Amino acid sequence: MKPAPSHPALRISSATLAARQAYPLPLKVQMSRTRIRHWYSSHGGNVYVAFSGGKDSTALLHLVRADYPDVPAVFVDTGLEYPEIRDFVAATPNVVTLKPSLTFRQVLDRHGWPVVSKAVADAVLRIRSPGSSARTRRKALYGDERGSYGKLPAKWRFLLDAPFAISDKCCEIMKMRPVEKYHRLTGRAAFVGTMAADSNPRRLQYQKHGCYMSTYRVPKCTPLAFWRDSDVWQYVRTNDIPYCPVYDTGVKHTGCVYCCFGVQAEPKPNRFQRLAITHPKLFTYCMDTLGLRPVLRYLGVPWELDGEFFDKLKRV
Repeated sequence: MKPAPSHPALRISSATLAARQAYPLPLKVQMSRTRIRHWYSSHGGNVYVAFSGGKDSTALLHLVRADYPDVPAVFVDTGLEYPEIRDFVAATPNVVTLKPSLTFRQVLDRHGWPVVSKAVADAVLRIRSPGSSARTRRKALYGDERGSYGKLPAKWRFLLDAPFAISDKCCEIMKMRPVEKYHRLTGRAAFVGTMAADSNPRRLQYQKHGCYMSTYRVPKCTPLAFWRDSDVWQYVRTNDIPYCPVYDTGVKHTGCVYCCFGVQAEPKPNRFQRLAITHPKLFTYCMDTLGLRPVLRYLGVPWELDGEFFDKLKRV
């Protein structure tokens, strides 16, 4: 699903969001539980928690099950997870596992690499696709009467000449489609652990919709939307909640291991440089088998470690 574009009359102002993000954790917990109860009641209990095994969905699952212990967790097994995540999910009770119809390698072969961001990868795909209309290409290159939403920024136009395919289809194919199928089969609405602080699109989404997105293809509630990372860790540690040990290796985000979205903005050592030390087999697979090395080289993203960063990561 595409991020909601900016809107001149956002329901929740930036000042209101900032105020909520500054609330003490006990108040945030109270507000989140109120939203959880409302969503659960409005769907007659036919709900689930989108569970990735990461810290945010772990905290959310604990919150939901504090009031509704029988709510299932749903995990999408993309094959792109850290092994610690897979073990942690396997040890969590009442988890439904979904699988995508394609492997990541098949997605790469058919559609291309997810690089920079969903918006940039989508714009590159629309411009380069033989099936795109002239209007579609023009909008992706120059914007339209509504402004620059969906336009490929000038700094990324060099990607149009990339010697590899680029697209934003990975998340849709590997995550959204299995979830949509599950929703069609069960009618269950989702609890999702995303936060406005995660990214600008998620901030805009929260400001436009609040915590309830009932009109989405999979209706979802984001009870942690006004939390921050520090709140999640405080909640996990205060309540002595088991969490995935991959975080103890220095990993900050536990999403798809081989995803390139945002890596260009990371300071050294970036996710792939860390991967070389913490998970060398995964590093070798993505570089040599999947062919990630030339993609990173084209983006100007380092993947090798010099002595300073190697020694630093070895001590983690």
